[in-house]
Amino acid sequence: MDTSSHHTAVLNPLPRLGAWERRITILGSTGSVGCNTLDLIERTRLAAGAACENVFEIEALSAHHNVDLLIAQARAFRPKLAVIGDEALLPRLREGLADVPVESAAGAQALLEAADRAADWVMAAIVGAAGLLPTLTAVRRGAHVALANKECLVCAGTLLMEAVEKGGGTLLPVDSEHNAIFQVFDYEHPETVDGLILTASGGPFRTWSQADMASATPEQAVAHPNWSMGAKISVDSATLMNKGLEFIEASHLFPIDPSRIEILVHPQSVIHSLVRYVDGSVLAQLGSPDMRTPIASTLAWPERMPAPSARLELGEIGQLTFESPDLSRFPALMLARQSLQTGGGAPTILNAANEVAVKGFLDRRIGFLDIVDVVEEALEFLCRGQGGAPRLNNFNDVTQLDAQARTYATSCVEKRAKN
Repeated sequence: MDTSSHHTAVLNPLPRLGAWERRITILGSTGSVGCNTLDLIERTRLAAGAACENVFEIEALSAHHNVDLLIAQARAFRPKLAVIGDEALLPRLREGLADVPVESAAGAQALLEAADRAADWVMAAIVGAAGLLPTLTAVRRGAHVALANKECLVCAGTLLMEAVEKGGGTLLPVDSEHNAIFQVFDYEHPETVDGLILTASGGPFRTWSQADMASATPEQAVAHPNWSMGAKISVDSATLMNKGLEFIEASHLFPIDPSRIEILVHPQSVIHSLVRYVDGSVLAQLGSPDMRTPIASTLAWPERMPAPSARLELGEIGQLTFESPDLSRFPALMLARQSLQTGGGAPTILNAANEVAVKGFLDRRIGFLDIVDVVEEALEFLCRGQGGAPRLNNFNDVTQLDAQARTYATSCVEKRAKN
């Protein structure tokens, strides 16, 4: 197995939790992952009782628009800094925190400053490509980054993994699938790993015909059968683009050739992913579908901490089923694999065009099936139509290509919206 082109993760342990001291920054604290992270911290503090002052000290919290929830979180957890991405909301943030010792700031630069603060552990949970630069900032200073933003690795995987290695920190995957692999992957002997199997629930449209999906509404698309997630990632789950992005992400996180990464539909979402070894053994991580489990895994790493997730009762579940994904109904999986094979900036284009298309669908400007069509058209124009995928030599190249792909995808959405 050739793994020479991959960066093997350097796992630098955090201080032991027995000391009850770990400084935390949560980028994207008002989203589902951020809220679940704070829920775990609050429960741990309550369990610690009198010693709670030193339990998971909060350095910074950030949000983009949800200023009222950010204010409530800052008042409850007393971070040193609270950042709102939308600068127009800074007066409201300052007003809400006027009587508590929490510094307020706003805008993109303030977000980078929050990521650069001296936190041992940073939750990178900003949705989409907007999370790339803050995550990079935390990575470069050697923080242990819990990565809940798959777009960072999709957009700039090779560059980001190089930055992790140079910075001396550790990238801890929060996505349930990658976290499952992380827990059972033998990093000391990666040559013994024969393959990875990413599981997918199949989303809300797993059994729908293509004709039915053509008329699907945003409300139907975000109604995930197993997980409670934000609108964007829920739509990605419905198209299975989420699994395509996770495939690209896994190719960077784990030292294994992409041809050895499989996707398997598992509707019960009990087995979160599997690792196949050269001796025929297959190791799987199982659990109830609750994001607090993988978050707790990264928050306590390399140890374990209690989490309130429902305990898995296999006897009650009765059976676990599996099926191969239908690529004709869910072509996003094929597009993602082709993008990785194309290389260069193709995955960056894939991600940017998908974000634009998903927003167009949620805004009811295009149909559900148009999402993948927009992505394919952007890839066709910006890669094959330009003589090949653009090369990414640095993060500025990533930013420029991301903007170019968004502009083109927006024009595709506009054309469809007028028809």
